Amino acid sequence: MHMSDALLSPSVGITFCAISGAILAFSAKKVSREEDTYKTPLMAVTGAFIFASQMINFSIPGTGSSGHIGGGLLLSILLGPHRAFITLASVLTLQALFFADGGILALGANVFNLAFFPAFIAYPLIFKSICGDFSNKKRMAVASVTAAVVGLLFGSFFVILQTVASGNSELPFKTFVLFMLPIHFVIGIVEGIVTLGVISFIRSTQPALLMANKEQTKTRIVLSLMFAAILVGGVFSLFASSSPDGLEWSIARVTGSEEISGSENIIASFATKIQEKMAFLPDYGFRGDATSTAKAYVGTSLSGLLGAMLVGGVLVLFGFLIRKRNRKMGNGCC
Repeated sequence: MHMSDALLSPSVGITFCAISGAILAFSAKKVSREEDTYKTPLMAVTGAFIFASQMINFSIPGTGSSGHIGGGLLLSILLGPHRAFITLASVLTLQALFFADGGILALGANVFNLAFFPAFIAYPLIFKSICGDFSNKKRMAVASVTAAVVGLLFGSFFVILQTVASGNSELPFKTFVLFMLPIHFVIGIVEGIVTLGVISFIRSTQPALLMANKEQTKTRIVLSLMFAAILVGGVFSLFASSSPDGLEWSIARVTGSEEISGSENIIASFATKIQEKMAFLPDYGFRGDATSTAKAYVGTSLSGLLGAMLVGGVLVLFGFLIRKRNRKMGNGCC
């Protein structure tokens, strides 16, 4: 559900960049006040895992479409909403800048749609209310699927609102809703099942991570998620479905094409040029047409591994800066 720049007008794109930027600043301020004994390495490995997982599109039978997990709900369960928002914003930013996945002008909208709703709506209002203390497996299952579906439906509905607000006449509201919401309902169910599988594993290996008074993370869980990120990004990504994702599929059903031209404007053109220069592995592969299947596979694996490492590195740097700031404040410095 990564929007391209063609779907948005500059005014809508810039507005949501400002909104997401404000939420990001607020989240960073909240995080800076927390005791960080274990969350920085956990942010790094979960962010790397989500980056890798988003590369795997799974087919949706009978539709010709595919989907991938957003990861916002899982991150919120493990990290809390503020750290989850920062982590997923980091993933989406690196995807846009270095892998041309989602537009730069549309980055704020993508962050809002994919990170805000699972972190600040679905997790606190739905998942926590239904799941409780993680003692009941059935409640865990209902909470995971329900919250994942709600978060994704909110996000997909805002994609529709953003395109309508941009004056995009190629995607009429009612018709776009008719295709977008049902396909993302199905994708949300799959994400809920994946989320349930991960938290069930953590519940059986290190349940303290799921409790209110979380303890210091053991090396085992960090290494497990790190290994999963490497395996998913470097190997499983090779088996991703080539079918269009839910957004592309919906656009194709409405317009007859998976992409729309969009209106020409200076801001969008400038953003596109920046992305073309910065994206060293566009669409998770080497520049230009792949000369062989082997080259395409190498490009995909390399993208998964490098992307996971970049996300992990950025979040480790974030944690370092937060700790440095806290030490200065503790010493009475500004």
